[in-house]
Amino acid sequence: MSKKVLIMSASTGGGHNRAAKAMKEEIEKRCINGEYITCEIVDSLKLINTTMDKIISSGYEKSAKYTPKAWGGVYKISDANIMSKHEFKGNLFNSLLSSRLKKLLKESKPDLIIGTHPFPMIALSTLKKKYPYRNAFNSFFVPPLISVLTDYTAHSAYIQDEIDYYIAGDEYVREVLISEGIEDDKIKPYGIPVEKSFLEHRDKNVVLEELGLDPNKFTVLLMGGSFGAGNIKDTLKELLLIDRDFQILVITGRNESLKERLEKSLEKSSFDKNISVLGFTKDMNDILSAVDIIVSKPGGLTTTECLLKELPMIIPYYIPGQEKENLDFLSNCGAALRTSSKFTLTVLLKVLIDNPERVELLKNNIRAIKKQNTSEDIADLVCEIIGQ
Repeated sequence: MSKKVLIMSASTGGGHNRAAKAMKEEIEKRCINGEYITCEIVDSLKLINTTMDKIISSGYEKSAKYTPKAWGGVYKISDANIMSKHEFKGNLFNSLLSSRLKKLLKESKPDLIIGTHPFPMIALSTLKKKYPYRNAFNSFFVPPLISVLTDYTAHSAYIQDEIDYYIAGDEYVREVLISEGIEDDKIKPYGIPVEKSFLEHRDKNVVLEELGLDPNKFTVLLMGGSFGAGNIKDTLKELLLIDRDFQILVITGRNESLKERLEKSLEKSSFDKNISVLGFTKDMNDILSAVDIIVSKPGGLTTTECLLKELPMIIPYYIPGQEKENLDFLSNCGAALRTSSKFTLTVLLKVLIDNPERVELLKNNIRAIKKQNTSEDIADLVCEIIGQ
């Protein structure tokens, strides 16, 4: 009988599902005693019901887009000591999810569970407390749990006593987890998983020409994550006023109305820069390898992809909460520039265009921290645990 791994994800932002796919891809290549491992990704919020899934998933998207400060407040309160890691386990949502997960585990009998989102891991931790191992009185038990942190920080919702291993994005995050009381040997600073295919890319000249851009000109990419959050319209206005010779690629993600608004606004304006506006694209691996600088919010997935592509970031906006902490991480590593009232986007970009060695300095700092073998390292850990 082959070994089975469940990967528990959730559709709040793009990073959780992408990380899940990257791990599945690598784990299913492995064998234990001549047998392959089967891997199933479960969207945990859909286990409750589709209405609840839509409320939570679209709720995050809408708050991130329209009321980011409110989202930041929720994040801060839920991360504070007044709501300790044990209090997450007592609510109705968690009880409901726990009962659905118990049913799923009884049916699928996994040998190991990986989580890319805190909600299912809190529920699984609740179950593991009751059913930590198989015994003569109870055949049901919860297998080993691995929690993958998809941001460069550690919200207290991720921290549960029953988790066997934590995959952290960096050694800094490892130290944050230790300071929160997690044992050192439970933490593996492997990075955030991204699909292997992402590391491949087509020729820069071909990619830029397809987008209607000049392969020989300094290129700035402006974006705001998979659903186009952040003040992209005002940021684009500021970029258009910078008196330097460069071109701009704007990606609006799934935010079609933003794409239409930008295109209408550009039609009415006169400017001396070449601009291309793109909606949702599956070619981020090509694009991030073809541009010189990205101006974006620091989502966990965007940050990881930029690190892998050695692409320096300028960060003028972020969703308060985990993205603020991702920004702190990048700043502490010298891997990104953050704007402020004096050090505006205009000031920072002019310096980078005028002084190419500054771009190279950022790239060197990125090379020092990027993790290229995250999925392989996680797959090795999985084999080590279930092969025992």
